[in-house]
Amino acid sequence: MADLGIVGSIGIMIVAATLVILLARRANVPTIVLYILTGLLLGPVGLDLLSVDIAHDGHAESAVAVVAEIGIVLLLFIVGLELSLEKIKSVGMVAVAAGLGQIFFTAVFGYGASLLLGFTSMEAVFLALALTFSSTVVVVKLLAQKKDMNTLYGRIAVGIFLVQDVVVVLALTFLAGLGEPESMEATALALNLGQAFLGMTLMLVIALFASRFLLEKPMAWIAASAPATLIWSLSWCFAFVVASEWLELSPEIGAFLAGLSLAQLPIAHDLRRRVNPLMNYFIAIFFISLGAQMDLSALTDYWPAIIIFSIFVLIGKPVFFMYIIARRDYSERTSFLTSVTVAQISEFSFIFAALGLSVGLIDESILSLITIVGLITIGASSYMIIHNEALYDWTRERGWLKPYNAAQKDDELKEAKLSNHIIVVGMNAMGRRLVQELCQRGETVLAVDTDVGKLADLPCHHLVGNINYPTVLDDAFLEEAKLVVSTLRIEDTNNLLAYRSRQAGVPIAVHAFDPSVVAELDRLDVDFLIDPKKYWLDRAVEELHKAGVKS
Repeated sequence: MADLGIVGSIGIMIVAATLVILLARRANVPTIVLYILTGLLLGPVGLDLLSVDIAHDGHAESAVAVVAEIGIVLLLFIVGLELSLEKIKSVGMVAVAAGLGQIFFTAVFGYGASLLLGFTSMEAVFLALALTFSSTVVVVKLLAQKKDMNTLYGRIAVGIFLVQDVVVVLALTFLAGLGEPESMEATALALNLGQAFLGMTLMLVIALFASRFLLEKPMAWIAASAPATLIWSLSWCFAFVVASEWLELSPEIGAFLAGLSLAQLPIAHDLRRRVNPLMNYFIAIFFISLGAQMDLSALTDYWPAIIIFSIFVLIGKPVFFMYIIARRDYSERTSFLTSVTVAQISEFSFIFAALGLSVGLIDESILSLITIVGLITIGASSYMIIHNEALYDWTRERGWLKPYNAAQKDDELKEAKLSNHIIVVGMNAMGRRLVQELCQRGETVLAVDTDVGKLADLPCHHLVGNINYPTVLDDAFLEEAKLVVSTLRIEDTNNLLAYRSRQAGVPIAVHAFDPSVVAELDRLDVDFLIDPKKYWLDRAVEELHKAGVKS
């Protein structure tokens, strides 16, 4: 086999992942499952295309492992970006009670079952950790796909995962304090753990202090430029990674805390959108590399454990979750739909196992066992979440939910959803004047801009975001709007917005800031052109009024 090097290995991963996803697109197979299977195909078990060695820290290390380490760091940064404390507050104590209760229950079961199955104490610890946490990345992606993020069960599920993420950073700190197997003597272990938790606490205080007092204004200023925002946020991430290394913590802890600090800012939602393509890229890298390290001998050596652990995660965890949530006076439907979301193991399960393998606390067979359980549970639970309503009806018809004695009320959160509103994009002088005029006429207006400062004092609803992203249009409730107005002087963005508005069947008015843009806007069948040389702003408002905007 030719020595492709690290760049060649990354190229093979991405090309193979793309081909596999295209081939399996109609089957609706979860992408994470496809990535792991792709890694299995490309690794030593399959075609053996990724076993490339490079020099690293004085010894040979596979290119796959180096790329995976970068992927883990960025994955933890992105998970940290989801950890808005306001999200946890919005669902109150149910997220804390369900999250912590399930962690305790699952950890005790996982550890006890592992010992009974003949695993060592250290292996049992890692297996218990693997079973305990559910996947924030998988569930958030699926809830967004179903547009259920703002439902009551979606909010509770996300809140539960965020509580679990807080516990994750404690577990990562504990692993960092364990160190090498030879440092397990009691005094050295206590010293290492104390140092690790002290370092983590120091970094957490710095992250929250920066979020509260230092970052908001600089990030609001930088947010006007998408490339600058991405580069600056990644710089912040790797500054924390360097600090973690200096404090002898794992780099994953630093990346997570960096994301946590940025998650509290007003622009966090928009930042997550901008980082999302990078997240997809490194999720592919990490899970393909994970699959490449799998040893299928675990299927024959540990098949009883694989079956027991998989059944527990797919059935046992949801059963326990539903009991807790139903006891918090939520309805049967909400309790069931929320419980279904936890029926998988987390990306952190793989990260913990990879860290344990890297320091010699477990061997490749345990990593493979956890990966196989992950393949089974992530794959099965993805279909359970996608078809959760049908699964609820099927389960309810058989009377299996009666023992929970859950309330039958309709407790679905009524989300404040905009409808019959006007979306104005671009808060330049024209955009701001239009918003003020339309608000004075009694219209419901949503102002959209990438600069949070331009939105702060407007008398209407506002949304921070780049209109090029489809998720921003979803958050703006484009399909429910009665008119879209763009005052931007960006030709490509105006054309894309016009195209998407026509797809949604919503009329659009676009700023024809130059004669050269008119032909393309006409081709896109734009309803109204705002020509500043022909009309004063008041005339533009009148034209919109004639088009059906009430006075």
